[in-house]
Amino acid sequence: MDRPALSLLAFVLAPAFVAAAEPPTVLDPLVVTATAQERPRSEVPAAVDVVDGDALRLARPALSLAESLPRVPGVVVRDRQNQAQDLQLSIRGFGARASFGVRGLRLYSDGIPATMPDGQGQVSHFALTAAERIEVLRGPFSALHGNAAGGVVSVTTAMPAGDPVLEAGVLGGADGLWRLDASWAGSLDDDDRQRLRVDWQRSAADGYREHSAWRRDAAQLAWRAELPGDGELRLLANHLDLAADDPQGLDAARLAGNRRAASAGALQFDTRKTVSQQQLGARWRQPLADAHELALVAWAGRRRTFQMLSVPVVAQASATSGGGVIDLDRDFGGADLRWQWQPSDALTVTAGALHERAEEARLGFENYIGTQPGVVGALRRDEDNRVTGDDAYLQLDAALSERWRLSAGLRHSQVRFRSSDRYVRPGNPDDSGALRYSRTTPVLGLLFEGGEGWSVYANAGTGFETPTFAELAYRNDGGSGLNDALRPARSRHLELGARGASESLRWDLALFQARTEDEMVVLSSQGGRSVFGNAGLTRRRGAEFSFEARLAPDWSLAASGTWLDARQLRDVCTTPACGPGERRIVAGNVLPGVAARFAWAELRWDASLDTTLLLEARATSGFYADDLNTARAPGHGLLGLGVEHRFGPRLTAWARVDNLLDRETIGSVIVNEANGRYFEPAPGRTFFVGLRANF
Repeated sequence: MDRPALSLLAFVLAPAFVAAAEPPTVLDPLVVTATAQERPRSEVPAAVDVVDGDALRLARPALSLAESLPRVPGVVVRDRQNQAQDLQLSIRGFGARASFGVRGLRLYSDGIPATMPDGQGQVSHFALTAAERIEVLRGPFSALHGNAAGGVVSVTTAMPAGDPVLEAGVLGGADGLWRLDASWAGSLDDDDRQRLRVDWQRSAADGYREHSAWRRDAAQLAWRAELPGDGELRLLANHLDLAADDPQGLDAARLAGNRRAASAGALQFDTRKTVSQQQLGARWRQPLADAHELALVAWAGRRRTFQMLSVPVVAQASATSGGGVIDLDRDFGGADLRWQWQPSDALTVTAGALHERAEEARLGFENYIGTQPGVVGALRRDEDNRVTGDDAYLQLDAALSERWRLSAGLRHSQVRFRSSDRYVRPGNPDDSGALRYSRTTPVLGLLFEGGEGWSVYANAGTGFETPTFAELAYRNDGGSGLNDALRPARSRHLELGARGASESLRWDLALFQARTEDEMVVLSSQGGRSVFGNAGLTRRRGAEFSFEARLAPDWSLAASGTWLDARQLRDVCTTPACGPGERRIVAGNVLPGVAARFAWAELRWDASLDTTLLLEARATSGFYADDLNTARAPGHGLLGLGVEHRFGPRLTAWARVDNLLDRETIGSVIVNEANGRYFEPAPGRTFFVGLRANF
C-alpha cells in the first residue's frame, strides 16, 4: 500500500484517539444466522461479520454493496461503473476472477438464494434501502451452504413493528444520477402478528463514462406472520427491470488518453444489456414437540436477459460462431427442507435436504445486418440448458463444557448439467451434452471462550466449486460440445481466529489459508466469449483484523485491514499444445484481481441528536489484471465525507462527497481480457445529496 494511502488512513484514525479520553458508551451484542444456526456471534467458531442498517444508509446513497461491504475484512467490492456487468465481489480472493456477476460465493436475500445451482449469482435485485442488516461469512463454514468456496453474503429486510409508516426519498448526484423511492411498512394488526413492507424505486444515470447510461426499476414486497405455536411464515416477492449501456474496458493507451471513453467496439456495436427478473420466495418455520423444529424455504423465479456484444463481424464468419447477441430466458426455483433439534442450549442438531434447478432457453444472433452493426441479425445459436443441484447436509453444534464449543458439519452436493443443441448446421455439429459433478464437504470448528468477552477459535474444511454454464460453453480446443475438460475446483481451508468484546470495544483477528486444486481461470476473453480451464494448484493465505470502538458518547471509530497473498503454485499452459514459447501462467504469479493489502476506516461524530458526520478512508495496493501478471492497476487511497441532519421526526437530509481529493483510480479490471482492455476507471470527486420524509 503506498505512503499516501497510509497517510489517508492515519488522517481518519488520529482524531478519534483524541476523543478516547471521553467516557465510553456501550456496543450492542451481535446475533448471526449465516452458519444456518442462530447463535450469538461470540459462540461461532468462524469469521462472520454484520453490517447494520446505519452502515448501509447513513449519509450514503445505498446504491450498491460497494459502499458498505468494504468495512468487512477480507471482502473487496469493486464498482465497475458499468451496470451491465454488476459488481465485482470477492471474499479472500474468491470471486475476483468473475468477468460478470458474482462467482464462487453464495448469496441470499431473506434466506432466498440469489445464486443459481451452478454457482453464478447476482446482487442487482438486492433492496439495500430496505435492508436491516447484511451478514458476511468467510472461510471453511461457507461449505455448509453448498457450491461456494469463498464465503456467504446474506441480506435481511427490515420489518418494523407499530403503526404503518410511509417513507419517500429522493437522491441526486454526479453524472446525471437520480433516484425516487418509497416504502410502506408496519403492522397489519394491533397485536403485531402480521407485518408488511412494500418498497419501490426508480433510478437512472448518464454514467461516469461514455456509453454507460442506465435505468433501473425495482420493487419488493415482504410479509411476515406469526403462526400458532411460535411458528412463523415469511413471503418475499421482488421485481427488477434494468437497461444499461456497456462501455467495456479500456486498454492502457485509451485510458491515458481519455479515461471517460468507451471502447471502440462498444460504440460501433452499441453494446448494451437489459434484464427483467421476477422472484417469489417463502420461508416457513414451526417448532414441534420435544425441542424439534421444521423449516422450509421455497422459491421460484424468472430472469430474462438480452445482451448486445461487440464480437467482430469477421469472427462470426465461422460456422461454429454463436453470434454477437445473447437472448436468454431462465426459469429457476428450489426448496430447502430443514429439521432441527435443540434439547438444550448446549446442543443443536440440524439436518436437511435441498433441491434447486435452473432451466434456460438460450438464443444467439449475429449483431449486424448487412453493413449495419449493433442490431439483431440472423440466428446462430439455439439451445436449451438445464442445471440441477441436490444436496443433503448435517450440522452439529455442542457445548463440550462451560468454555469449549464444537461445531461440525457435512454436506454432499451433486450438480448436473444438460444441454440440448437445436442449432445443428453443416460445419456446426451437435453441441448437446451432459455432465455431472459431486462432492462431500466436511467442516469442523472448535471455540474456546476465555471469559471477559474474548474467545479463540480454529476451523478446517473443504470447498467445492463447479463450473457455471457460461464457463462450460466454449472449449479450449475449438471443438463442439460442452467443455468437459473443465473440472470442479476443490479447496482445503484452515482458519485460526480470535475476537473480543467489551462495553465499548469489539475486535476480531483471523489468520487463514486456502489451497485450491483445479481452480478455474479465464484462458481467453474476447468479444464477449470467455474460454475457461483449470489452473493446477493455487494458494490464498492472509490475515484480517477489524475493530469497532465507542470512544465517547458522540464519537465512534471502525476500521479493518487485510493482508492477502494469493498465488499460483504450478505452471499452467493456456493452450492445449503447451510447447516452447506458448503462453504460460508461471508458478509464483499473483492471482489477478486480488490486492495484497487493503484497509478501511470510518470516524463517526454525532455532533448532536440530529446531526451526524462521517469521515471514511479506503486504501488498496495494486492488483494484476491477468494471470501472466503483465498488466497491473496501481494502488490508491480515497477519502469520503458525509453528513446527515434530521429536521424533526419526519424529514432527513444528507449529503456526501466521495473521492474527496479527486484522485484518478482504476475501480476494477476485466480479468484476462484478450484485447488488453482490462481497465475500468473509477470517477473522480463525486457528490450526492438526498432527502427522506415519512408520513
